Amino acid sequence: EELSESGGGLVQAGDSLTLSCVSAGRKFTFNSMAFAWFRQPPGKDREFVAAIEWSGHPIFYAESVKGRFTISRDDAKKTAVLHMNSLTPEDTAVYSCAARWRYAINGSGYDYWGQGTQVTVSS
Repeated sequence: EELSESGGGLVQAGDSLTLSCVSAGRKFTFNSMAFAWFRQPPGKDREFVAAIEWSGHPIFYAESVKGRFTISRDDAKKTAVLHMNSLTPEDTAVYSCAARWRYAINGSGYDYWGQGTQVTVSS
């Protein structure tokens, strides 16, 4: 896989968690790509969480995570990061990172996807 997520786990409501998405660097040049995080709650469709463009801005967030989550990128480490604060049980989902050339969108249309990492928030 070109993208590999890590950092998921079981936490309590109010806790923080940081997810990382590392690129293997085989299929694209990292600093030319936009990255996004999506999540799929149990029994629900996948939904957009956050995205960051190739230059580091602009950045987009879903309304449900604004002010709590922060997306960032480290081109030297070929890593996209999602910092999640003030987690609630409603944040429980499989979180996946995705990449596409240069420009971020909040829907489908990403060319590369990771396998996902489980985040479970207990009340």
